[in-house]
Amino acid sequence: MANRRAALILTGGGARAAYQVGVLLAVRELLPDPTRNPFPIICGTSAGAINAATLACHADNFRGAVESLASVWRNMHAGHIYRADPLGIAASGAHWLGALMLGWVLRRSPRSLLDNEPLRQLLERHLDFRNLDRVIANGSLYALSLTASGYTSGHSVSFFQAHSDVEVWQRTQRFGCRSRLTIDHLLASSAIPFVFPAVHLNREYFGDGSMRQLAPISPAIHLGAEKVLVIGAGRTSDKAQRQRSSTYPTLAQIAGHSLASIFLDSLAVDIERMQRINQTITAIPPEMRESAGIPLRPVRSLVISPSEHLDYIAARHARALPWSVRALLRGVGAMNRQGGALTSYLLFEQPFTRALIDLGYKDTMDRKSEMEDFLEI
Repeated sequence: MANRRAALILTGGGARAAYQVGVLLAVRELLPDPTRNPFPIICGTSAGAINAATLACHADNFRGAVESLASVWRNMHAGHIYRADPLGIAASGAHWLGALMLGWVLRRSPRSLLDNEPLRQLLERHLDFRNLDRVIANGSLYALSLTASGYTSGHSVSFFQAHSDVEVWQRTQRFGCRSRLTIDHLLASSAIPFVFPAVHLNREYFGDGSMRQLAPISPAIHLGAEKVLVIGAGRTSDKAQRQRSSTYPTLAQIAGHSLASIFLDSLAVDIERMQRINQTITAIPPEMRESAGIPLRPVRSLVISPSEHLDYIAARHARALPWSVRALLRGVGAMNRQGGALTSYLLFEQPFTRALIDLGYKDTMDRKSEMEDFLEI
């Protein structure tokens, strides 16, 4: 398979995943043959898993897959992802309030803050996992990996469907498990803790794949990648000065900080780790590595991440949310710049998603020469 070892890694971040679509639109524009899939290995986590699955299920027509993603994200509404109607929000709020006040009587905690049944319906309309066997067989795709986190075991499990020569793997607290991928795997991988309900897969309930995922690049390497394109959902390096604050943080600030540690921090650390390993490996001659039995190999990487703070963009577009959702978020302090981080994960509305798509396209075109070199154009 030509370019068999190139991998695409799409990370999590709720509505922030719209940024990935802008990057993919730029990639499509740069390719000499935009119908040919340049990423035989595709790995997705959380909302990135949904984008990854779409690309994989249509791997024999990369241009069509990207255009399909762009159409969905450009016309996104919160109601496509979770129940955003007043009745749905009120029912969820009442359930949580009742559990907090009368939990000792009810003895049943609420499963999630929001009901994501609309997301299941959206995925069922747009994805057919039966296509995976066909695109793997005809060589358009080598492997698709979707990562989720087990609530009972604490393991980070990368469920994959791939060419027959791919082997399962096991490392400390993380596994690669060959599976017949389904929409349930997507819902599990994208189940933001507290926000969306966990999904039962195999022997336990799974939640958002970004939790406990200490090595986001690892699945691609285990699947055989020799170079990886990583599209992040947040700034991987920020040298801004620390700011003073005498105001106690709102619940939204605390929640946004927690989600950032789940979605963003592990990726930045893993990229640094891979760069250090690459430097070490390249200092050792290949024949010496082979004779010493060192299984490591250098992995080339290109990371595209937002050049602007997405939480600030979210704060500017927060009023696009339905009033019922705004009321819920206002109560925890999420309807301002300081609480924009939490809002950015739930802001599945056109003004925000389109702004992120445009930013992703611009950031990629600003690094056009690097991307062309990576794609070997």
